[in-house]
Amino acid sequence: MKYNNYLVVLSILFLFVILFTPVTSALKVEGKYPIELFDEFWESKLTEEEYSILKEASTEPAFNNKYYRNKEKGIYSCAACGNFLFDSEHKYSSGSGWPSFYDVYSDNSVVTRADDSMGMNRTEVICSRCGGHLGHLFSDGPEPTGLRYCINSASLQFLKAAHFAKG
Repeated sequence: MKYNNYLVVLSILFLFVILFTPVTSALKVEGKYPIELFDEFWESKLTEEEYSILKEASTEPAFNNKYYRNKEKGIYSCAACGNFLFDSEHKYSSGSGWPSFYDVYSDNSVVTRADDSMGMNRTEVICSRCGGHLGHLFSDGPEPTGLRYCINSASLQFLKAAHFAKG
């Protein structure tokens, strides 16, 4: 009898937590962003894969993604809001299976936060303009920074250098 009462109390507590805990969006991570992108925008503008990565913080398959082997000159921007994130000059082959960069386009391009999901201690990389999930940051990169920004291709849009006027 005591066991049944215990299960009932646990079940009620579980339901209470589920029903009354606020659901938060991946975009509302630790603060506000200059551009607030609502679900309707994300769903209409992004592919299913882009939405899954940028909004739900999922990860694309290693070695089988759009920009892993890209060697063209240009700038990588956020696929959601267009914020300039990385310069191809900072891209290198890390062997990880995802595009890797040792530095960001500017100090205001990305923000980071602790990510303890999946039983790992990592640092998440987020677009500073819209809050979209980009990938993770590791401290095993090349000089001069020693950093490796391991970024999902689907969170990026590549702008070839030819798109920019030379002057």
